[in-house]
Amino acid sequence: MRQKTKTIIAIALPIQILLVKWIGSYPNLVETYYSNGIYLYISCFLRILLGWVPFSFGDILYTLIVLLAIRYIYKNWRSIKQRPLFFLKDITVSLSVVFFLFHLLWGMNYHRQPITWKLKLEHEYTVDELVELTRFIVKQTNQYQMELTGDTISPVHIPYSKKEIFAKTEEAYANFAEQYPHFGYQHLSLKSSIYSIPLTFMGYGGYLNPFTNEAQVNGVTPKFRLPTVSCHEVGHQLGYSAEGATNFIGYLVTSQSNDTYFKYSAYNHALGYCLTDLFHKDEEKYNEIVGTINMGVKENFNELRDFWEKYENPMEPVFKSVFNTFLKANNQKEGIKSYNAVVGLIINYRKQQMAIQ
Repeated sequence: MRQKTKTIIAIALPIQILLVKWIGSYPNLVETYYSNGIYLYISCFLRILLGWVPFSFGDILYTLIVLLAIRYIYKNWRSIKQRPLFFLKDITVSLSVVFFLFHLLWGMNYHRQPITWKLKLEHEYTVDELVELTRFIVKQTNQYQMELTGDTISPVHIPYSKKEIFAKTEEAYANFAEQYPHFGYQHLSLKSSIYSIPLTFMGYGGYLNPFTNEAQVNGVTPKFRLPTVSCHEVGHQLGYSAEGATNFIGYLVTSQSNDTYFKYSAYNHALGYCLTDLFHKDEEKYNEIVGTINMGVKENFNELRDFWEKYENPMEPVFKSVFNTFLKANNQKEGIKSYNAVVGLIINYRKQQMAIQ
């Protein structure tokens, strides 16, 4: 590539940043013309193109890029030291291209209208409403745990393979789309990440590759959590960037699935968020409600806790901090805390449904 072309692409980076910020200040525009316009075609095309590939093409792509970058630095180390400004220009060119592709292929969804706007929901709630929801979630979790195991003390173990869970995720979305057509999902592209172990060390249950539109799940996560993780990542594929929103979508889709294991996964996952929130707001009520949870449900929580503790490492907080900064830079003011927004969304969704009935 000629130096003049490189210069133009490098100069385009700050212009792109300003342009994205400007367009992002018009969420209705993004919602109409990108999230419900061009992105639908981009997402569908990429899922058709790569969904059939049995492994994560995006993970392979990332690996090749890193290897090529290392090879380039190794082979050109002398010239890099002699002309560092040219190397800096090359880095800026690469960032400019990546920034453009990221926002074209998925990233502009960070600037769309929030899901509260889409579903006409509030997100504020009182402690009393949190207590009521937590009791309801405990009741549902206990019910499905007993239905699946036949007693109150055995943990739930999902008998499906990961491939079966992915197929049932598509079925769950098809079922959900009967009520909410704009959540229709076709052309499955849901895969177990090649880097599931590194993802675990980083503390993540999955991610969406914005360049290939492949929904990646952490394949070593305890299976009873995989249905909600899978539905969460598909939510990202559908163009919802906010973590609280995709947690909520994951909960709705799995809880309204026709599969009892999916229902259990939904309520168990939601229960974790409710209990955490309640512990910080009313510890007395928290202790009271915890006493009503079936031992089998607690065993699943212990299984999940032991899993994450096994991979605890000093670098995990660093990765979480980087992701927190990334979220805040992309229009999610609460950063990683936005995952907890699911509690308020569930409360207000239930209120909305009860008002309709």
